[in-house]
Amino acid sequence: MIVYIAYPTSLNLQSANALQTYTTLRALRARRPDTLALIPRWGREPSRFHDVGAVHLPRPAIGKLSRFYKSTLLYYLEHSAFAAMTAAIVAPRRHAVEAVYIRQPIIAAWWAGGFGPQLGLPVIYEAHDLESRNPSRAKERWARGFLDLIDRTALCRATAVASLTEDFRRLLAQIGWRDPAEVAVIPDAYDEQIFAPQDRAACRAELGLPPTAAIIAYAGMTFAHRWLDGLLSAIRALRATHPNLIGLILGGRPGERAALAAHAISEGLRVAETTAMPADLYLLPPRPQTGVVRCLGAADVLVIPDTVTDVTASPLKLFEYMALGLPIVLPSIPALHEILPPHLAYSFPRRNLTGLQEALAAALAEHDPALAAARQTLAAEHTYMRRAERIIALVEQVANRR
Repeated sequence: MIVYIAYPTSLNLQSANALQTYTTLRALRARRPDTLALIPRWGREPSRFHDVGAVHLPRPAIGKLSRFYKSTLLYYLEHSAFAAMTAAIVAPRRHAVEAVYIRQPIIAAWWAGGFGPQLGLPVIYEAHDLESRNPSRAKERWARGFLDLIDRTALCRATAVASLTEDFRRLLAQIGWRDPAEVAVIPDAYDEQIFAPQDRAACRAELGLPPTAAIIAYAGMTFAHRWLDGLLSAIRALRATHPNLIGLILGGRPGERAALAAHAISEGLRVAETTAMPADLYLLPPRPQTGVVRCLGAADVLVIPDTVTDVTASPLKLFEYMALGLPIVLPSIPALHEILPPHLAYSFPRRNLTGLQEALAAALAEHDPALAAARQTLAAEHTYMRRAERIIALVEQVANRR
């Protein structure tokens, strides 16, 4: 039995974190139906995780107290309480457990440093970055040492580590925290049931977009730290040479879209929230993934202006973009080029506006169908089924060592 412990930020899949957790679990349970997935839930909150057979434990909602005292430390307490709850659930089953697989740093630290050794169970930590570099980390000065303790415990004392990128694997070796042989690279993935090449003309007709316009598209759950203001500036500049250019941005919270609309208007762009109106930039609210793929399929070029992380950068959108085969513009970050090599992408120096404009212009000029086919072939190695197979292989390797 594999025990899979996660703390998704949305039970209705309204975040990339939740989507990745849900679709990984769906594929994992298809391969290993005995997987025990433990997920928190507040009260009777609706949850899509029932669909993948997850067991919901009561969420110890200590973090809700942050409305009175704003501190991430309250969420650390919440995650710690949930870690203890999962240990109580797993303990009676420990003789049937091959490994405990965890993708949340606080819970991983408790299991790697305490519950795992106490129960005699190997712990695998899927690290998405150092907690000490998390933009949402505890900001209190005295907490810096605590953050380092979390990272060291989770990463150094876990039986094995799953890294999203080879770049992070190298970093752990450079700082002396892990032998590379104990770190498996398991990148993110895309949902092959949804993302596939689209008929551009049909997508545009469905959405009411001009059939002959040049369209640059971006899709994301949230806009924080993604440098979308830079993308707007690049679109405005490119309209001098591409007068029929349209920007299509999908997702984000209402406040984020409002701020982006204000910035776009200051750049002289006409903005609309629906494709029923003529505009230079469409800011569309979030929609189900089946709607996302139709929006992306209407584009000529797909773009990732920036990522939240660097050595662990493995955004879901990169894999989804690749599956469509369209030209992709992205910052020149080694972790991204591990997945999509430079000759199949249009790269630019990170946060360099001139470089972004040049990369977008080059991508708009692409007419080689062999490049689209090569991206799709690469994407096929990163379906969620392939991801589940990599996780199972790591679990079996750890269990055999045990």
